[in-house]
Amino acid sequence: MKPPSRSLSCVATALLSVAAFAITAAAQEPPASSSPHAPPGSPPPHHDFPAPTNLKVLPKTMTGEQVHNLMHEWAGGLGVRCNTCHAADPTKKGPDGKPLLNYADDSREEKRTARIMYQMLEEINVKYVSKVPNSDMPATCGTCHRGNLDPEPYVIPQQKLHAH
Repeated sequence: MKPPSRSLSCVATALLSVAAFAITAAAQEPPASSSPHAPPGSPPPHHDFPAPTNLKVLPKTMTGEQVHNLMHEWAGGLGVRCNTCHAADPTKKGPDGKPLLNYADDSREEKRTARIMYQMLEEINVKYVSKVPNSDMPATCGTCHRGNLDPEPYVIPQQKLHAH
């Protein structure tokens, strides 16, 4: 089949840039690495994933582990950690004495932006990408962000401007 038109790709990329920025707010911190005494290649330590309590755009049927895994995908696509979107809870301390994050708190603008970006990304994938023949790869945060919180604008190389 014929590949998608270049203009469709440009529009999708531009829209995904905006979407990816908002998704930043929902990103979570990557899991802690294995103990320095653990053999290379050993599985990461087990984590408990409490049920989410403040899902506003993600399906309410998602488990804590599913939300955690999705947040890690978003964080990777944006090059961020959990505290980009989630506020610290000064009343709860971790084993290291640092405040734990309050994942249900909505005070960070980045988290609110992430929700908007997630909705936009879902709409792009459902309404547009899914209708392109052979479009088996959905748009993601990384489509535009490529590991950067603020995606760099795409500049068309000069040689492509004059090619016919």
